[in-house]
Amino acid sequence: MFIETEKIILKKIMTSQEKIVAKNNEGKFICVGLDTDITKLPDFLKNDIDGVYKFNKAIIDATKDYAAAYKINFAFYERNGSEGINELERTVELIPEDTLSIADAKRGDIGNTSEMYAKSVYDHFGFDAVTLHPYMGKDSLQPFLDYSDKMNYILVLTSNPGANDFEKLKLESGKFVYQNILEKVNIWNEKQNCGIVFGATKIGDLKCDITSFGKLSILLPGVGAQGGSFEEVSSLFKSMQRKNYLVNVSRGIIYKSNKEDFAEAAQKEIINFNKLSLSN
Repeated sequence: MFIETEKIILKKIMTSQEKIVAKNNEGKFICVGLDTDITKLPDFLKNDIDGVYKFNKAIIDATKDYAAAYKINFAFYERNGSEGINELERTVELIPEDTLSIADAKRGDIGNTSEMYAKSVYDHFGFDAVTLHPYMGKDSLQPFLDYSDKMNYILVLTSNPGANDFEKLKLESGKFVYQNILEKVNIWNEKQNCGIVFGATKIGDLKCDITSFGKLSILLPGVGAQGGSFEEVSSLFKSMQRKNYLVNVSRGIIYKSNKEDFAEAAQKEIINFNKLSLSN
């Protein structure tokens, strides 16, 4: 009994950075995106008042032994007001203590507004990490960076086509805007609690910039429905002898089946991803 209690205590005091390293060392790199859309749930859950929570619980129970992290996109819960927030809070509690929980909230504002956002994500909801946008400068992110035991994933080059509108504009220096952000984030990473979001759909840019990632943790969205290739990403990181990265897959795992076997189908899919990471 004492040994089991000791294990629980150790899990609870792990920093976000330690959680990532531990999972990567186990050969786990998949972040399961819980972008749970009520309209895409299996029919038997669509009319269930607690359908979203039951769906999330089944997905987490089926994948927790194979996932490196879980990412919860706030938009899919905020759309349902207070009921959605309740679903979000209950879902976070389901994520194992030794597995990274990421709030995909894309925060970033100035002064006490940013401070309140940070308190919300980290103190109230209890997440291990958050996604942030950097376009108002370092002071807009500082309240998040002050949490030294958390991981702050800052948008650098995103997976969507609109990334070309601003992120890939060229500066007078000859660098792209996103490359300048990458340079800044490396400087801001004094507490080793900065990471970056870099789209898996941008494999050419990833190959070009991976040597500039320094000690940053990398979150790569865009595999699956958006067209990014897990095999290409995994192979590239392995060729660079680099871990400390997470590949987010949302629809490609949680909606692998829309029938009663949805959880089993999700489990099989994440196992397949883990096998691919070992074979590359």
